[in-house]
Amino acid sequence: MDFGGGEEIRFERAGRAGLVTLTRPQALNAFTHRMVDALAKALDAWEADPGVSVVLIRGEGRAFSAGGDITHIYEAGRAGKPPFAFFADEYRLNARIARFSKPYVALIDGIVMGGGVGVSFHGSHRVMTENAQFAMPEVGIGFFPDVGGSHLLPALGGFGMYLGLTGERIRYGDAVGCGLATHALGAADQAALVEELVRGGDADAALRRLCRNVPRETDAAVLEAIEAYFSADTLEEVVAGLERAAPADGFAAGTLATLRSRSPTSLHVAFRQIWAGKGLSMDECMKMEFRILNRMLAGHDFYEGIRAAVIDKDRKPAWRPATIDAVARADIDAYFAPLGGGELVL
Repeated sequence: MDFGGGEEIRFERAGRAGLVTLTRPQALNAFTHRMVDALAKALDAWEADPGVSVVLIRGEGRAFSAGGDITHIYEAGRAGKPPFAFFADEYRLNARIARFSKPYVALIDGIVMGGGVGVSFHGSHRVMTENAQFAMPEVGIGFFPDVGGSHLLPALGGFGMYLGLTGERIRYGDAVGCGLATHALGAADQAALVEELVRGGDADAALRRLCRNVPRETDAAVLEAIEAYFSADTLEEVVAGLERAAPADGFAAGTLATLRSRSPTSLHVAFRQIWAGKGLSMDECMKMEFRILNRMLAGHDFYEGIRAAVIDKDRKPAWRPATIDAVARADIDAYFAPLGGGELVL
């Protein structure tokens, strides 16, 4: 089936299932505007098709999807043409998936970050294998956990704030344990899951037969510490708590060092968006994130972060401001201010 995705994304109608495969393994299935538009069209068609009972999305190669095509975003922004339209359509797609009326199964066997999170973790069934790794590492490149991060992360309590501010990776045990993933599946059982969905279209029944119980990878003491440190009411309190504990606590010391390597502006923005997301609907979160996005694309740290990580690869970003306490409250307020006529329309 062709919804305009070319060779970047494949669509198949098989039995009771609509199958989506991300086919850019050489780019870790990073999302392009073309892929976003094609997936949106497929969902419209399959939601209206009574012969389709379930949609499954998966990726080729060693990644489900490592995010968006940030090199293209960097080049467009540096050329004075920030890709606002790409992000607007991507955010609409994220909200569309959250509203999708049929079972939407994300089969995650490999890395899932950034834009990949947006097309998987808003669906009804989030299935991870032992090869899967989840992360929202955007603060490390001067960005923020978008694609609905402000909707996903608040539900996880202090652990969600920890993931958003540090960008740390977690595996399927922690993902199921905290509620991000709904099921754990052995990688060897992926084909069996697809076969059952094609034959019967019943995601719940198939996963009951095939899913496995897995323990959390992070031990209880560390989880308790994360909850204590990252449930504070302000970013400054998070940092202060880690500073007090760091001399005698290796976890606190390591986490503090991680935070200090991230964009200070991004940390402030991410903290506020995750805190604000507690009281917002998915659609409201996407509108808030589009406001933030517009300011990020007009700022410094995002391009500097991509330069340091992807373009020059020196791993030495020069953040502006350079420290957490140097960021002015008024500057963060501006990221959340209304856009007037430029608001995201869902």
